[in-house]
Amino acid sequence: MTPLSSEQFLENYINNPSPTGFEVKGQQLWLEYVKPFTDSWELDDYGTAFAVINPGQDYRVVIEAHADEISWFVNYITDNGLIHVIRNGGSDHQIAPSKRVNIFTDKGIVKGVFGWPAIHTRSSTAEDPKLSIENLFVDVGAKDKEEVGKLGIHVGCVMTYEDDFFVLNENYYVGRALDNRLGGYCIAEVARRIKENKIELPYSLYIVNAVQEEVGLHGAEMIARRIKPNAAIVIDVTHDTSTPHMNKKKDGDVKCGDGPGITHAPSVHQKLLRLVTDAAMVNGIPFQRQASSRATGTDTDAFAYSNQGVPTVLISIPLRYMHTTVEMAHKQDVENVIQLMIHSLGKIEKNHNFKYF
Repeated sequence: MTPLSSEQFLENYINNPSPTGFEVKGQQLWLEYVKPFTDSWELDDYGTAFAVINPGQDYRVVIEAHADEISWFVNYITDNGLIHVIRNGGSDHQIAPSKRVNIFTDKGIVKGVFGWPAIHTRSSTAEDPKLSIENLFVDVGAKDKEEVGKLGIHVGCVMTYEDDFFVLNENYYVGRALDNRLGGYCIAEVARRIKENKIELPYSLYIVNAVQEEVGLHGAEMIARRIKPNAAIVIDVTHDTSTPHMNKKKDGDVKCGDGPGITHAPSVHQKLLRLVTDAAMVNGIPFQRQASSRATGTDTDAFAYSNQGVPTVLISIPLRYMHTTVEMAHKQDVENVIQLMIHSLGKIEKNHNFKYF
């Protein structure tokens, strides 16, 4: 079988559904792409996948992204065959009406739609339905609850939006779940380029694609305890605050196309942060600075506070319209994240000492 190009892999990977807790098919796809560029691979019991370059060294460095996407659970089925949902991760109920969904059952995928009353049937009265999770419903074209069951749908089935990947105006990747499969793409590309350019590393490099970030960083917590890395570089997304209704005073001044975001936070190790920013400046890679007052809300926190503490840094891809089906990221930012990781890994020495003094 002819290996996928990086662009084919990116499109296939983003289009593949990987709802939190059900990431298996996406992990299989990711591993098949990464295997030729690495020396070994493993999977933990909850589905976090990792591959290793130069295994067996005492010093271990991780580059990590998370694989899962936000989604919905079937929570209640009415007698007339309509389905009510709860969140699986941070799904936004405001974008749901009129969206198409894929419901995953033991019999395969069942199509459905988030229904909503027509605008001219609604008024501004108290009786008018308010957009809330409690009022959302999915219609699968069934006449009653029994017919829904015959389709294979039951409470606990997970569903994702149907929207697919495309390129906008030649500059932007667009799709659902760029958060954070773009990160998974970036770490896979790092592995590919290390292999193709015959870069030798003086440590074992673990390329980690973790599960269940969207519900509490759980996959990263589990795998950090297993690998016990000496340093970690985490890739995630961050908010582009240049579009309407964003608050720069609250969320910082970040714009797609201006380079990766590099975060200052308590969980971010200052010496590793300096190593990354130095790598960016020496190699002419643009970047944007951000700050988090407490937790970063990413797998950075899980790695940093695991074991006896792991020097960890967060590099972020600026993203417009996070947790929607039209998340947007600039191609050049993605490329700069890949380049920044490669140059940063090249600055980490064997048995690198990250102690402050």
